[in-house]
Amino acid sequence: MVDQGGAGLMSDGQIAFAQQSRVSLAQAAADWVFDLFGVRITDVTRPRAVELISGLLGEPAGGARRVYFVNAHTLNLAVEDPEYRTVLNAADYVFGDGTGVRWAARMRGIRVRDNVNGTDLVPELLDATAAWGLRCFLLGAEPHIAQRAAWWAAARFSGWRFVGWHHGFLDAELNRQVIAQINRQRPHLLLVAQGNPLQERWIHRHAAELEVAVAMGVGGLLNFWSGAVPRAPHWMRQWGIEWVWVLLHQRHKARRYLVGNPKFLARALADAWRHRRLESESADSAWPGK
Repeated sequence: MVDQGGAGLMSDGQIAFAQQSRVSLAQAAADWVFDLFGVRITDVTRPRAVELISGLLGEPAGGARRVYFVNAHTLNLAVEDPEYRTVLNAADYVFGDGTGVRWAARMRGIRVRDNVNGTDLVPELLDATAAWGLRCFLLGAEPHIAQRAAWWAAARFSGWRFVGWHHGFLDAELNRQVIAQINRQRPHLLLVAQGNPLQERWIHRHAAELEVAVAMGVGGLLNFWSGAVPRAPHWMRQWGIEWVWVLLHQRHKARRYLVGNPKFLARALADAWRHRRLESESADSAWPGK
């Protein structure tokens, strides 16, 4: 349901229910994290990622926990902007999104377990926690898109209360008003759809003052939910060529793919060569007399 009311984060009964599915810190620590271009990525299956985030949703407020998704474009930005890389690494979880991450990891001998992208994961998360009686706030996109996305989501995820939405074009004064609006509603989940790197920077800057359990950067999710942008057919997503569909339907992203993808591939090759050289030097030094 779409609801503008707000209350405490969870009732005692909801907390007890949530705690049944909460992931322990020890279990979370066992999930493998690998480094790609200086960004630490948690390598899990998508169902496992749902479990991890669900565990965060069951915790009380006191500053937002942060969840991000990185693809080839995000990692290109992180290479070129060390400050942005620091923002990403400050998150509770960073998941690998897309074929580019998988290819770059494979060049290093790392087999990524799954494509953990926000467009698929968020609906799975909302379905998995539908019985918990939680609240969600949408931030991002243009005004009519954010509103239509909230209406669609309220009908699709009936177990959740969508307690507010706001477009993503914020000046200093409007930014303060939006934070106040979010904190009045005290949502368990805040979905920020401003695109990279704006959404991660915004979450990082305001995490301590946000009265939410989890803030997630979700890119173009609201465009899909509102129907403003069509999602690529399933077979294209399975074959890892969703970017071709994006080029056809979102021409403004042409530079990101036509220039960014070759740049990412070159960086992935250089990164793989550097790690192989370091491994070779380490192996040589392990021999007696070296």
